[in-house]
Amino acid sequence: MDFGFDPDEEAYRQALRQFALKSLAPHYQGDDKAARLRPGLVADMAHMGLTGLRIREEYGGQEAGAVVAGIAAEEVSRADFNAAYVIVITALISDVIERNASTAQRASWLPPIASGETLPALCVTEPGHGTDAAQLEMRAVRDGEQWRLDGEKTSITLGMSADTAIVLARTGGEGARGVSVFYVDLDEHHVKRTQFDDLGARSIGRASLYFDGLPVPADRMIGGIGEGFVSVMEGFDYSRAIIGLACLGAAQVSLDEALQWARDRQAFGQPIGQFQGVSFPLAEYATYLRGARHVCYEALWRKDKGMPHSTEAAMAKFWAPKLAVEVIHQCLLTFGHLAYSTESPIGQRLRDVIGLEIGDGTAQVSKLVISRQLLGREFAS
Repeated sequence: MDFGFDPDEEAYRQALRQFALKSLAPHYQGDDKAARLRPGLVADMAHMGLTGLRIREEYGGQEAGAVVAGIAAEEVSRADFNAAYVIVITALISDVIERNASTAQRASWLPPIASGETLPALCVTEPGHGTDAAQLEMRAVRDGEQWRLDGEKTSITLGMSADTAIVLARTGGEGARGVSVFYVDLDEHHVKRTQFDDLGARSIGRASLYFDGLPVPADRMIGGIGEGFVSVMEGFDYSRAIIGLACLGAAQVSLDEALQWARDRQAFGQPIGQFQGVSFPLAEYATYLRGARHVCYEALWRKDKGMPHSTEAAMAKFWAPKLAVEVIHQCLLTFGHLAYSTESPIGQRLRDVIGLEIGDGTAQVSKLVISRQLLGREFAS
């Protein structure tokens, strides 16, 4: 049993940390105030191979394992939490295409994602269907040799910036078997975008997308008719562990800052870290972070080994965002009034991380997955 990264993984982690500190951290707060994805960000990340992590080398990618994708998300989020969304989304979509698309489709779609030329989005959620995604209502209707998409997708990460999207739409009857998946160009003539004014993660451009008869060639369907839902949902298993590590990266850097503050800040003639009321909460959260991090990396390790990992990914998804919010909140309190100012990144990290207690699966859904595994489906509902 090995609890450490191998030499190549450790070297990669260190290189990414230097890149993130130099190229991402200086823009973190400014991008939030601008409420848009910074021009050049995707190109910078692509130059480091971060948009092609899960794409095979023959398509211009890194062909990296899931553990390496987790390392990337954790290190990037330490400097710029919102930049980690680019890793999560490109890794998830690449994985869906790699597993389910034809050879011709992979050769056409994956190289532009790997190079950063194309930024994709994932369109699942609708105004009336989030967690219950199998009941989605967007329609894909045959129109000669093509399809046309009509309906609304909402809460779409990178929705204001994405060039393409994987879209789930109903091509048949009710339930998951009536859903197909398409990889589409977000044609501005048939897709209207409206950005949310969010509490946090403002730079990612969360948006609603309105599809008004978007024409989609038949060869843009992934898999067969009615095969879309399961293929996409399977990808969420490991991406949820990557999300967990992104949240923990933001929490860990906040904890590191709070620990240094506990050494430097003087009160009553001594460093405040000498007061157990200050040091004990930090010690407790350092312990919890260690445990959650192991859960996340175990899920990714199991993915790389071809082992079942749904339960571990669900554990990572419900625990890591919740814990990260608690840790960052405690760090803000440790700093006191200084961290309450917008000049400090701690408050922004708190606002940003809260969003992933909601997105990509709520804690309740994750706990349902875990309880069904522990008790058996017939005993947990």
